[in-house]
Amino acid sequence: MNLLQQLNVSQQDAVQATTGPVMVVAGAGSGKTRVLTYRIAYLLQLGIPPARILALTFTNKAANEMKERINSLVQTPKAIPWMGTFHSIFARILRQEAQVLGYDRSYSIYDTDDALSLVRTIMNDLNISQQQFHPKAILNTISSAKNKLLTPDQLKKEARSIFDEKTAAVYSEYINRLQQNNAMDFDDLIVKPIILFQKYPDVLEKWQSYFEYILVDEYQDTNHAQYRLLNLLAKKRKNICVVGDDAQSIYAFRGADIRNILDFERDYPDCRIFRLEQNYRSTRLILRAADSVIKNNHQRIPKTLWTDNREGEPLQILGCINEHEEGARVARLIQDELQRSKRDFNHFVILYRTNAQSRSIEDGLRKAGIPYTIVGGVEFYKRKEIKDVIAYLRVIVNPVDDESLIRIVNFPPRGIGNTTIQRLRTIARDTQITLFDALKQIDEIPRVNRKARRGIQELISLIQKYRNLYEKEQMSASELARSFIEETGILTLFKQEALPESIARWENVQELLSAITEYCQENPGKNLADFLETVSLIADVDKWNDSRNSVTLMTFHSAKGLEFPVVIMVGMEDGLFPLYNGNPENDELEEERRLCYVGMTRAKEKLFMTYTRFRYRFGEGYYPTPSRFLDEIEPELFIHQKQPATAGWNNGAATDEKRRAFLGASSVDQIKNKRKKSQRPESHFSYEDESQVVPQLHTGSLVEHEEFGRGKVLSLSGRGDLMKAVVMFDSAGKKSLMLKFARLKIL
Repeated sequence: MNLLQQLNVSQQDAVQATTGPVMVVAGAGSGKTRVLTYRIAYLLQLGIPPARILALTFTNKAANEMKERINSLVQTPKAIPWMGTFHSIFARILRQEAQVLGYDRSYSIYDTDDALSLVRTIMNDLNISQQQFHPKAILNTISSAKNKLLTPDQLKKEARSIFDEKTAAVYSEYINRLQQNNAMDFDDLIVKPIILFQKYPDVLEKWQSYFEYILVDEYQDTNHAQYRLLNLLAKKRKNICVVGDDAQSIYAFRGADIRNILDFERDYPDCRIFRLEQNYRSTRLILRAADSVIKNNHQRIPKTLWTDNREGEPLQILGCINEHEEGARVARLIQDELQRSKRDFNHFVILYRTNAQSRSIEDGLRKAGIPYTIVGGVEFYKRKEIKDVIAYLRVIVNPVDDESLIRIVNFPPRGIGNTTIQRLRTIARDTQITLFDALKQIDEIPRVNRKARRGIQELISLIQKYRNLYEKEQMSASELARSFIEETGILTLFKQEALPESIARWENVQELLSAITEYCQENPGKNLADFLETVSLIADVDKWNDSRNSVTLMTFHSAKGLEFPVVIMVGMEDGLFPLYNGNPENDELEEERRLCYVGMTRAKEKLFMTYTRFRYRFGEGYYPTPSRFLDEIEPELFIHQKQPATAGWNNGAATDEKRRAFLGASSVDQIKNKRKKSQRPESHFSYEDESQVVPQLHTGSLVEHEEFGRGKVLSLSGRGDLMKAVVMFDSAGKKSLMLKFARLKIL
């Protein structure tokens, strides 16, 4: 089979450039995954051993799709053992090299919740107030430091505040505790290989020689640590091919550095660059609209996307009164599309900037009886009962994992109180032994009541029994897990409670055990440690089932790499999308614009955008301005559907005087003049129907204050958190109040 016949000329050139550094700049919908897949198949046809090819992706979903395509292209299917996400591939390498770094091969992988629990424990031990310094903020700072390859000492030297100093102290202990627990967090899966390769040149040489070809998907999303790791591995052979699109670099918040792709030529002066500019996904109008937005960015690699697809229908931009009406209109347009175009529910995706926006959209869909699936809701593997079972299984594989052991030591209840647990932790720390070893010495520890002592003895006996079975490989992973969990009493506990939520938990645990069985059947020879590693690295989008006939709801970030016939982008308002506080910096605004471009280019046939005239955020009402990104779309590419005016004000019949009488002068002037205050060009979108967006409170409203009593609103001014009301109270006289704090009751 001639692989190249199925590619266009640009794709063929990129596939055949097998030696030396190569960068493929792949515009949205231009066949990026296709080029990577065919390039690997082409290398296999040239006789390159599959084990010598390293292909790195950002999602398991992308890796699995590529594996399936390669096996269909290569007539004699060959395994591609080194294809997967950065984290999964380097976790695999670390399994082989962990002992060099002082770890056991059975190390645990901590997810964000596990890492946060450890940070909280350390803060308690160091007497750092969790009210004054938020544990999540400290963990995020530690993660950022790791991705920048900063040590605790370096972080301490760069400290500019007490928070930075406290974080550096937690960071130092955090590293120690992870090592003691034989555990790594997600960042370690990238950072530890760098330490390994820099400290042990012979190990680096081994892996440099092993991988003849390196391919990287979504190169624009790499952070500094990933960039450094790739440079180390590719330094010897320089057979590195990166594929990406600078216009889709949207992960700066988690450390992604767009300079990695913009500066690829600087890093590899002899590189060859190929541009994929033919779009196979979207209509011409959608493509033109997306291009009219992204061209406003200054940091970009020049390219011109084009398509042979049909012209398509203009974009539709819907102006809504508020988020409730937004949800209702989204539901109506889905119903209209279902009838008009004979679509299925799974043809639609609704994209939003923040997860909180889904509530009003869900309300609208539920009322209309439209089925939907949320990507990024409560994840299966983060439910309490699942994390409890996972913790049990981790202790079997890695008994020195103190965080997992603490989680399960008194679940189900064994009469072991917090005082006993803290005493055992203190003994373990003071004597420099693991918590598991301290538990084994329970008979020698004073002041432990009989029930707690017996509970600990039974737990240790159970763990040692199954630890022994695991090490001797006398049972399959699925058999061991099912037998072990049944013997813990968790399933019996849920049955005895007999509550609806307990039954749901019982079903979830059974589902987990089924997942282990399925994993063992699909991966012969893999053990429990392999399963635990796999589930630790699962992302939301990996679990999304696109065959389910329901509307999909997700954030813009989750949508990258996907495509849908119909895309609905909601909440297109300044301050929400682009999301910022105050005036955005150029880099921040450009990233938001790239995120908008990603959303627009998910659409194959139709694209809808909505904005509201009034919205509640963080419990406060405000009047948003339609997104500047809407203004950047060429006017001839869209239809603007305004919300009909209220009765009596149709066709511009209302005068400013009438509106002032109804709304209050300050409210009307505030809305009419807000664009003059904004540093933006004149907008396509007017506020002719602002009467409908004003909430219940207006000039003339009768209100009651808990301290000043009854009063009448004389005027309103300001926006959002700065919105003020001047109120004449019956007993207290005239007062100027910040509405955010006034807690006025409207009478």
